[in-house]
Amino acid sequence: MPLWEWLVDSVGVLLFLLLLYGLCLVVRRRWISRNGGTFEFSVRVRSGRAGRGWILGVGRYSGGLLEWFRIFSLAPRPRYSYQRAELEYVGRRDPVGVESYSLYSGHIIVTCKTPSGPLEVAMSPDALTGFLAWLEAAPPGQRRR
Repeated sequence: MPLWEWLVDSVGVLLFLLLLYGLCLVVRRRWISRNGGTFEFSVRVRSGRAGRGWILGVGRYSGGLLEWFRIFSLAPRPRYSYQRAELEYVGRRDPVGVESYSLYSGHIIVTCKTPSGPLEVAMSPDALTGFLAWLEAAPPGQRRR
């Protein structure tokens, strides 16, 4: 087989794999949101340098847990889970500098306190309203901070 036919076949296979990956991402997102809505939710995993360390993702409330899934991952389980009883809202701020390019458009940065240290997440103003309501809506008998 000539070289150009190998190249055309290789490009065809790569396009097929790319299409399959995109389809898997859509199916995964639908599977994640089957038990309720999801929302755009980014997490800062490294805070060493200003504006760095943000990873785009999807958040989902599951009872007393806030689950975070990476947006471009095929993993069916959340990468991080945060318990309502361990989160304490500290404040919010607008993205500055490079952060505005690293995050979804219109998102604000929320700082929370956890037992393992401060946590910075980014979400839309509407999602922040839901997040604060979720934090305050602890079931009866559960201690609130």
